[in-house]
Amino acid sequence: MKFVDEVRIKVASGDGGNGAVAWRREKFIPRGGPAGGDGGWGGDVILVVDPQMNTLLDYRYIREHRARSGEHGRGSDQNGLSQPALELRVPPGTLVKDAATGEVLADMGEACPTFVICKGGRGGLGNMNFATSTNQAPRFAQPGTKGEEKELQLELKLLADVGIVGYPNAGKSTLISRISRARPKIADYPFTTLTPNLGVVGWRGKSFVVADVPGLIEGAHAGAGLGHQFLRHLERTKVLVHLVDPLAPGEGRGPRADLDAIDRELALYSKELARKPQVIAVTKMDVPEAEEKLALLKKSFARRKKKPLILAISAVTGEGIDPLLDQVAKVLRGEEPGKERLAKKKVGKPRSRASR
Repeated sequence: MKFVDEVRIKVASGDGGNGAVAWRREKFIPRGGPAGGDGGWGGDVILVVDPQMNTLLDYRYIREHRARSGEHGRGSDQNGLSQPALELRVPPGTLVKDAATGEVLADMGEACPTFVICKGGRGGLGNMNFATSTNQAPRFAQPGTKGEEKELQLELKLLADVGIVGYPNAGKSTLISRISRARPKIADYPFTTLTPNLGVVGWRGKSFVVADVPGLIEGAHAGAGLGHQFLRHLERTKVLVHLVDPLAPGEGRGPRADLDAIDRELALYSKELARKPQVIAVTKMDVPEAEEKLALLKKSFARRKKKPLILAISAVTGEGIDPLLDQVAKVLRGEEPGKERLAKKKVGKPRSRASR
C-alpha cells in the first residue's frame, strides 16, 4: 500500500430542505387550512478515527466530499427526509487544519475519536407551523439553511513512542526488523527506506511502538536527500534512538560528524524535537574496524562534563540489543538514560591514630 501522509481536501455538509406551502384539499372539509410539511436536515460531515488505517491514500484521488441535502417538505403534513451524516475515516494521529488559515481544528486520536467538521443545514418549517388565530392561512414557509463548506489540510503524524533516526544505511531498518515483527525493505544502498515503518516491541512485560523514518543527511532542511518530509512522524515520540554508522564512507563523514549533523537537522526542523532524550547507539559492531571508531567517538566526549550514554550494538548478531531496549524502556518510564539508582553506602568515621 502506498504511504500518503499529507492531503488537501474539500468537504461540504448538506443543505436543509425548504418548508412547503400547501393546503388541505379533502372531501367534506371546505376550510382545510395549511398543510405544508417541514424540510429535512442536511447531512453532517464527521471525521472518524479508524485504527485499521495507516495512510491517507484514499483522499489523494477523491478530493471533494459532500453530504446529501435534506428533502423539501410536501403537502398533507409530510416532512422531508433528513439525511444521515457523511463519515470520513482517517488513521489515528491525523491533524486536521484549515487550509486557508493553518488553524488546527482537530487532532484525531484516542482523545478525539470523532469530530463534526461541517454541520448540516437546518430544515425549514412548513406553513402549517405559522398558523395563528389571526393568520389562519399563512402563505409562506421557512427556507432551509445552507450547509457549511471547508477546505482542509490533513497531516498524518504516526503515533509512536520511540523514533529511530540516523544517516541513510545506518541500520535503522535492520534494527526495527530485529526488535519487532516489522519487515521493512533492507538493502546495502542509501535511501532504501522511502516511507516510515512502524513496529510493536514487547519487552519485559511491556510494549511500545517504534517508528523508523527515512534517513537524514546534512542539508536536509534545504531539501537535500528526502529533506525533512517525514520528521513530523517523530514529533509525538518520547525518546529518539540515534543510530551512528562507525564505517560511514565519504568525505567529512565520521561517527562524531554524523552525530552532530543529524542533531543540527533536528534542531533546524523543531527545537522541541531536538530537546527529546536520545539513546545513542553505534551500529555494525560485528565488523572488526568498528571498535576503533567507537573508542574515538567516546574520546571526543571526554572533555564534556555531562557525557552522553553511547551503546555498542549489532542488529545482525543481536549484540547490545538488550541493553539498548533497557535504556529505551527506562526513558519511557520517565528516567534519564544512563543513570542507575545507586544505594547509598554508609561511610564510617576514620579511626584516630590512638585507636590503631
